[in-house]
Amino acid sequence: MGGADFINILFTEFLRYDPADGAWFNRDRFFLDPGHMSAMLYAQLALTGHVSLDDLKNFRQWGSATPGHPERDVVRAIENTSGPLGQGHAMALGAAIAERFLAARFGEWMAHKTYAYISDGGVQEEISQGVGRLAGHLGLHNFILFYDSNDVQLSTMTSEVTNENTGQKYQAWGWRVIEIDGNDQGQIRDALAKANAETGRPTIIIGKTIMGKGALSPGGDVFERKVSMHGMPLSEAGASFEKSVVNLGGDPSNPFAVFPEVAEYYRTVNAQKAAQSREARNRAAEWQKANPAASAQLAKYIAGATPEMDWASIPVKPGGATRAASAVVLAEFAKKIGNMIVASADLSNSDKTDGFLKGTRTLKKGDFGGAFLQIGVSELTMAAVMNGIALHGGVIPVCATFFAFSDYMKPAIRLAALMGLAVKYVFSHDSFRVGEDGPTHQPVEQEAQIRLLEHLKRPEGARSMLVVRPADSAETVAAWTIALSCAQGPCALLLSRQNIAEVPGWNGASRYELARQADLGGYIAVDCDGKPGVVLVANGSEVSTLVDAARLIVAERGIKARIVSVPSIALFLEQPLAYRESVIPPRTPVFGLTSGLSVTLREVVGPLGHVAGLDRFGASAPYKVLDEKFGYTGEKVKELIYRYLDLYEELRGRL
Repeated sequence: MGGADFINILFTEFLRYDPADGAWFNRDRFFLDPGHMSAMLYAQLALTGHVSLDDLKNFRQWGSATPGHPERDVVRAIENTSGPLGQGHAMALGAAIAERFLAARFGEWMAHKTYAYISDGGVQEEISQGVGRLAGHLGLHNFILFYDSNDVQLSTMTSEVTNENTGQKYQAWGWRVIEIDGNDQGQIRDALAKANAETGRPTIIIGKTIMGKGALSPGGDVFERKVSMHGMPLSEAGASFEKSVVNLGGDPSNPFAVFPEVAEYYRTVNAQKAAQSREARNRAAEWQKANPAASAQLAKYIAGATPEMDWASIPVKPGGATRAASAVVLAEFAKKIGNMIVASADLSNSDKTDGFLKGTRTLKKGDFGGAFLQIGVSELTMAAVMNGIALHGGVIPVCATFFAFSDYMKPAIRLAALMGLAVKYVFSHDSFRVGEDGPTHQPVEQEAQIRLLEHLKRPEGARSMLVVRPADSAETVAAWTIALSCAQGPCALLLSRQNIAEVPGWNGASRYELARQADLGGYIAVDCDGKPGVVLVANGSEVSTLVDAARLIVAERGIKARIVSVPSIALFLEQPLAYRESVIPPRTPVFGLTSGLSVTLREVVGPLGHVAGLDRFGASAPYKVLDEKFGYTGEKVKELIYRYLDLYEELRGRL
């Protein structure tokens, strides 16, 4: 591995960590971007004692601590799951932002560095544009990036795909650029020292390295810088494993051996790291003693605790857009949650995260006392940065954009789900009712796509994601209670652009009291007297449409209807069968309505239920015109219910 020299110098001479406590909060962070270089990281961690030689021998095997691409394991000093190129260093950027955010509140005694390692492929990925621009703009001097520039990628030499001057590009973004021989330990040491001394800008160290350094062919010729060895073991790539190991000073019959002098050196290194961490903990203890209130607050932040909220008193306006109700909730968060960072992809005044912004200020170079990140038009970068903030710990990340643009974010959302990161996504403009902007901005298939992650379990068996689409203002408050308490994985809120009629209360209960049942995933929003003749199911804007339709069918045909709001399908399906059947009784017709693909509600309505959804892209027109054209008015939905009830009787007769 061409970067082995850098990793060795970094871990032994610069990276601050506690050998006995991988989760020590004030440790330096190291983020690997190219996950395919996992063998290099694992080899280094074997020397520091974080993984064993047996772990190395079990590389890429079932149940191994050394999977093919690194998976987050802080105890073993693996900060991030990596694999999709570009995301690793974007997560590192998020961690660097979190470190500056916390240091601005509690002091420089807790300052630490964030290092990232990137490859040619990571630099080529579009996300590197967003990372480079944002890190330079924020002047993150605590962020140090090593670029392993070996000129070889999986199928070609890099010269076949690019001729850019990477150093000049980063310099234009405001970075300090240091170019070195990436296999010269003296130059590496000097570059890292300069980067650590930097006080006003991030640093990129561009190391020209030799991939396959020391490899020999079966005939004994030099076999370095070969495309073939990028994705294959040495012997399959055309080199001689035995001769290469001998050339590097090893024993082919025992390639995992650690020389005694190397083992002794790393014992000394770990003793030094332990002493450094003790000194740092002593300084922290002195600060804690002198600042008991701030210390208690920091401890709560690190533990993930959130303050008590008087949710019922949040003054949301009935009948408004759910994005507007969310803005009111976010305004309360700005007052009461001191460790929340909210970001928007140049849409804060439209996705209404400006409700939070009005109670704080933006993060800027030299001033991280604010809590709002204007990240620009870069949704994927934003999502990956939020992952890094969550990985760092101590800060609650929230990010927002239009729901249609969540497509840009899917790779990072998937990693958040895989790692179990408590990122909150605010996706406004949640349906075709975006209106005049037309089909490019009108989500149809997006809800079904993102809810697919709710069906995936993480390796330990936990649900990987939660999606909540509230029906009105009161339910938006309830949706935020769910999102804020969702600590073991990401949560997405799907919010409307247009105003929505508030769902009426019933049986003497206020709308807010009923909406609080959203934490069960689904509940009876409006009920009838006696047994319902049909159960009507929806979430979001369509719940109020069902209220209109229910009034018509009871007036015209005397059909009693129960209206069920299911803002969180995953939570509802996790409830005990007895509860679900108390909401949607068995042997009762069930009609679902969604502005997305009908598959979204199919599991809720059951085998004899029917879902009316949208099976086409949207169109440009005022949203009320689209409601009429697409059949989302009470009058038109009434007719769909009648047709379904006729079909239901026929199906029941056949059964």
